[in-house]
Amino acid sequence: MKKVKQGDQVTIEYEGMLDDGETVESSADTGPFELKVGGGAMPPGFENALIDMKEGEEKTVVLQPDEAFGQKDKKLLHQINKSVFGENITPKIGMVLGMTVDKGGQKQKIPALITAVNGDEVTIDFNHPLAGKAITYKFTVKAIK
Repeated sequence: MKKVKQGDQVTIEYEGMLDDGETVESSADTGPFELKVGGGAMPPGFENALIDMKEGEEKTVVLQPDEAFGQKDKKLLHQINKSVFGENITPKIGMVLGMTVDKGGQKQKIPALITAVNGDEVTIDFNHPLAGKAITYKFTVKAIK
């Protein structure tokens, strides 16, 4: 029976959960997910966990932060002045904003979490929301191409 290898196009169903059992992502919300193994669409640990799986096989793996979305990086915490938000937005702790940043000469929209508001100073966290967290993934390989 064929096994998943680097470069294969696979269709999977998956669920990702935190240590407390909270589901943080699931193909149940979007339908089966198709990806090229090794293509970088998902974190390396996610893609590597699929290697050698067979069609129809199920597997559960725990990915530590370095294998998943990385550790929190203090360099991605930024302090900005409240005036940047204009008059229509009142920044509050826990708000997630779509911020446009320049990455490699191209504008990209990324999520940013407000982690503190002190007077006119607002702290924004550009880390991935799952950075620094271990994630348990349950996979089922539906098809290998």
